[in-house]
Formats: sequence, structure tokens, C-alpha cells
Amino acid sequence: MEEKKPKKIIRKAADQAETTAPVKGGSTIGLRIGSAVLWAIAIACEVLCILLLNGTLYVPISLMAALIIGIVIDLICVVIAAMLWKKANRIKPMKKEGNKVGFYLWSQLGLIMAIACFLPLIVILLKNKDLDKKTKRIVAVVAIVAMVLAGALSIDYDPISAEEKASAESLIEGDVYWTAFGKKYHIDEDCQALANSDTLYAGSVTDAIEANRTTLCAFCARNHEIEGELKIEDAE
Repeated sequence: MEEKKPKKIIRKAADQAETTAPVKGGSTIGLRIGSAVLWAIAIACEVLCILLLNGTLYVPISLMAALIIGIVIDLICVVIAAMLWKKANRIKPMKKEGNKVGFYLWSQLGLIMAIACFLPLIVILLKNKDLDKKTKRIVAVVAIVAMVLAGALSIDYDPISAEEKASAESLIEGDVYWTAFGKKYHIDEDCQALANSDTLYAGSVTDAIEANRTTLCAFCARNHEIEGELKIEDAE
């Protein structure tokens, strides 16, 4: 019988854990300010593109090139801003109880801003009758693709609430484990769901959530009889 190969476990360094401990569950002001600044830059790029379209602003390069450059910068800023926002939401999530609409809007602010940073430009572009057909067609395609890409990358597909995070932190002690891909974390390093994973990452449940592993594995939840408000994978 072939001997079972030991897994490589990468643990969060103790000195790093000590350094970041005060931040956990605490201030996310820097991340949120960063998001706000980048979204403001993205809106500014959109406004400049609109000014180029209506002839208010002139630049000494082709209109198509100027618009595409503006759209690309807009896209980069929107995506990075959304990543910072989602990271802040995992460190200090919003309460969901009694405010589901507010929780949804707060969690998906990245998607909302992605639409706001592109849709007005696309509408004005498509309504512009003075633009030559080639430029209009190419720039419209670029802008629509950019909006779709920005939206897809800005959505928080698995947002966690303050109640769910607090429940997980109170119910699970010690290290948990996760892989380079997926949304789940595991209590047992030998969990059957990890059978094909050679490399595992280990840390506290707070570390796992900050790494965007927000859902407890169904096998581990059942084996340890864990129940509560925390997010648990649906058992098949």
C-alpha cells in the first residue's frame, strides 16, 4: 500500500499575528479611505471621458485612444477599490440582523460603484450622434466589456455578517485550515475534503475569514457538532 504523503502546512507567522492582532475586528478606516479615493478617481476618469465626447475637453491625441485610456484607468481604479472594500468588510463586517437591505448595499457597494463608474458614460456614448461609427463601435465595446469585468470582479459573492463572524470566532478555537482556492475553511487538517490538497494554510478562524474563506466545511461542522449563526457549507 502506498504511504500517504504528508501535507505541507503554511502557518501564519507568530510575529505577523502579533503585529496584526490589534487590527482584527478593529479599524478599517485606511482600507475604506483607499476605496473612496480610488472610486473618486474612477468617477473623475468617467467625467473626463464624457467631456471629451461632447467636445468640452481637448487632448492632442486621437479621441479613440484618449477614451480607451480613460476607460482602462477607470477599470483599474474600480477593481482595486472593490478589493480593498471587500477586505475591509471581512475584517469588520456589518450587522445583518434587522437591516438586510443595508447589509446587501454595504456588501455590494463595489458592484454599485462599478455600474456608476461606467453606465452613464456608455449611455452618453451610445446617444452621441457626432462620433464616427468606427470610434463609437470600438469604444462602446471596450466600455461595456470594462463594466462587465469590473462588475464581476467587484461583487462580493459570499459576504459575511458581523453576527456570522462573531459566532465563528466564539465557537472555533485553535487553528483552522484552508487551501489556495475555494471559500471554505476546515477544523481538521485530515478532513476528507482536503484529501487531494498537498498544501494547506493554517491560522485562526479570523485569519481564514480575512483570507476570504468564510464558510465552515460541512464535514468538519458535522464531526465537531458545531451549530450557530456562522456560515456552514450546505451538506449534499
